Amino acid sequence: MREWSPIDRKLLRPKEVADALGLSKATLAKWRVHGDGPAFIKVGTRVVYAEVDIQDWLADRRQTNTVAQR
Repeated sequence: MREWSPIDRKLLRPKEVADALGLSKATLAKWRVHGDGPAFIKVGTRVVYAEVDIQDWLADRRQTNTVAQR
């Protein structure tokens, strides 16, 4: 996991992440409950995602064939 600072990293709202991944906000919310999705940050009651965490999460899911399982 990389170190990050909100000063030099872009923070994304759940809708931006959901739109970029082709998911619903509800799916992201469910993943947060179950710990299945990308890392997120709570700022008061708001949820945001560090762009670097989304990139890392996606990189961890790269596969070269359909047989590979996580």
